Amino acid sequence: MKIEETFIKDLVIVEPTIFGDERGYFFESYSKAKFEELGINIDFVQDNQSFSKYGSLRGLHYQNPPFAQTKLVRVLEGEIIDVAVDLRKDSPTYGKAFSILLSGENKKQLLVPHGFAHGFSVISETASVMYKCDQFYNKASEGGVKYDDPSLNIDWGMNLNDAIVSEKDQILPFIENCNSLF
Repeated sequence: MKIEETFIKDLVIVEPTIFGDERGYFFESYSKAKFEELGINIDFVQDNQSFSKYGSLRGLHYQNPPFAQTKLVRVLEGEIIDVAVDLRKDSPTYGKAFSILLSGENKKQLLVPHGFAHGFSVISETASVMYKCDQFYNKASEGGVKYDDPSLNIDWGMNLNDAIVSEKDQILPFIENCNSLF
């Protein structure tokens, strides 16, 4: 397993070691011991899974402290553009967005720490996404940033006129008006 840093501090890409032969492949998507060897000490408490069709756009979501969540995101099947936005007001990359193609084929994962809004768009026919969280869902602490905030300049990998977005996500504020406590 290897870790690749992004231009945003603490936001990292996790690439598992894949063992393949004529039968298929095997890999550890998560190992507490290996993560700790790499300096990542997180106690995950919940796994979530979603299935979405092409054009689905979920996010950008976060939970405020003390219920902030670190997420380890991966794709089981299909392809997504996975996006994290730095909401840490004291960070030199505050308000910057990072995006990456995650797919069932490339098996990359994105570790999204506390202090970030997270979302994704589905760019394949369908996609199954799984993510680990280090905190349980807490409705009272949830917040979000609107996916088409012009200050973020996010390329979702599709025409936003074709996006399927929940009513809840359509009315989220732009970053300048979000209720982030980071």
